[in-house]
Amino acid sequence: MLLLNKMTRLAAAASLLALAACAAEPAKNSPQAAVEKVNGAAITRADLDRTLKALVGQGDPKQLPPDQLKKGTEAALNQLTAAELLYQAGMKLEMKDLDKQVTARIVQSKYQYPSQAEFDKALQSVGMTQKDLEEAARKDIVINNLIAQQFAGKADVSEAEVRKYYEDNKLKQFTQGDRIKVSHILIGVAKGANAAVKQQAKDKALAVLKRVKGGEPFAEVAKKESTSPTKDQGGSLGVIGKEQTMPPFEKAAFALKPGEISDVVETQLGYHVIKVEQKLPPATERYEDVKNTIAGNIKREKIRQMLASYVEELRGKAKIEKV
Repeated sequence: MLLLNKMTRLAAAASLLALAACAAEPAKNSPQAAVEKVNGAAITRADLDRTLKALVGQGDPKQLPPDQLKKGTEAALNQLTAAELLYQAGMKLEMKDLDKQVTARIVQSKYQYPSQAEFDKALQSVGMTQKDLEEAARKDIVINNLIAQQFAGKADVSEAEVRKYYEDNKLKQFTQGDRIKVSHILIGVAKGANAAVKQQAKDKALAVLKRVKGGEPFAEVAKKESTSPTKDQGGSLGVIGKEQTMPPFEKAAFALKPGEISDVVETQLGYHVIKVEQKLPPATERYEDVKNTIAGNIKREKIRQMLASYVEELRGKAKIEKV
């Protein structure tokens, strides 16, 4: 009887342990559930969803056609797997003050927001907590240290390579077409606004047009009336080329002569009044002005290729389990 009671207690204890283990393991569809393990380290569904959204850009990935969603998911998981393999390799290297570097990165991120509440709101909008951000910062710092120690020094770029790239791509990349220095006043209209709201905005734009054509300084009116972020610069968009803005705006702006002001122009943002300050002819950037940028781009591409080969080498040695 004593033996039976002891066995019953052991069985009950085992059942409780099993239940506790089940409770500790996130549900399969939970954001914290693992979708893959890389040498035992979990890549979670939340990680995958965030990375997929970043790859897709605006919009809901679930709205993609099934084949595109599958390809996007595979690409996101491959990216996460590569990052985890590089992070694990990087953690084997000597690094000083990693925790301090992570803290500094988070503080720097917070400085971009006016308050802690705004910072938290921004994190929430991308489905992250501060702990997630700290983990992402840690991985980024470790991987960058790995690249600096093991690959950056091997990616030499010669003057001949830079010169050849410039000559091969002079017309395509370094020759600018017609450009204009342009300013605008925007009377914005929210997406989905009704006809009455649109008409009200258009009437305001027409009133603004009358004022600037009547002699009021364009920049001053822009500062007072424009809803564009450029209002603080008097409406200045700086120098723009073709195919750098919305088609209706581009068509109207490039048709103007220096000093001319357009009629009211409608775009998806609302109603614009446009002024062209200056027209600039086509020009080719000098080799001396772009050679450092070219060298940096070539170096980064060489590092990318070396990293891709290194990741494949790490994959071959790793234990990668789909969950």
